[in-house]
Amino acid sequence: MSLIWINGQWYDRDSAKISVYDHGLLYGDGVFEGMRVYGGRPFRMAEHLDRLYDSAKAIWLTVPIGQEEMGRVTVEGVAKAGITEGYLRHIVTRGMGDLGLDPRSCPSPTAIIIFDTIRIWPAERYEKGLSMIGAATPMPSRETLSPRVKSLNYLPHIMAKLEGIQAQMDEVLMLDRSGYVAEASGMNIFIVRRGVVTTPPAWTGILRGVTRDLVIDLVAEAGLTMREEPINRYDIYTADEAFLTGTAAEIAPIRSLDGRQVGAGPVGPVTRDLMNRFKALTRQ
Repeated sequence: MSLIWINGQWYDRDSAKISVYDHGLLYGDGVFEGMRVYGGRPFRMAEHLDRLYDSAKAIWLTVPIGQEEMGRVTVEGVAKAGITEGYLRHIVTRGMGDLGLDPRSCPSPTAIIIFDTIRIWPAERYEKGLSMIGAATPMPSRETLSPRVKSLNYLPHIMAKLEGIQAQMDEVLMLDRSGYVAEASGMNIFIVRRGVVTTPPAWTGILRGVTRDLVIDLVAEAGLTMREEPINRYDIYTADEAFLTGTAAEIAPIRSLDGRQVGAGPVGPVTRDLMNRFKALTRQ
């Protein structure tokens, strides 16, 4: 069942509400995290909460509950909701204020945890691979806001996603303003070529995903060479394999980009091995 915690109170999906004057709604002034639940346990909770609190600190936002207590409430909510396989969304906003931009009008931040499930694509996509298209909408400039801040403003990603929907594609590829590959609409990207796994480095303007970092470790565990370096669309077109990673997406193989088949098409051997390793890790 769906369960929502807001500033210490528990609600169901229909009764949970925040003010229309909350600056998270009015201005996207806030941060969030997505977290998976496997076997009734929040997965990589410490890493996700570290990033949530770091994101909040980076935008001068004080989370109204300590990190240790947030973890305790998260575990409690998973049990209360009866979730064994699910998805959590932690949100912290500047809180209720007035119609001006000034954050000083918001005396108390709003903290929210949603306990639910998520599915981005049909299960068959994990066997057949994703069809992707390059989006015309670029990634926001990292000089405006650090991409390491997981903020509530995802409008550029949504605009890119809409391009993919109009093209009847499963997902989109977003580039930075220099034309280098950044990420998908909410996932990191990896390519495999001649046994070498490559992903764009964090300094290029991407969100440093928790699953991304985990997969980098799995690549090393598999005995493969791992590189973090800039890539472009040519590198994906000519790759042996390519895949996306993310908390909601997990590890998802890429079948094609811009109508060009990537490698052999569906799930390559390296991607398959990493998917199996990831699944085994979530069950430990």
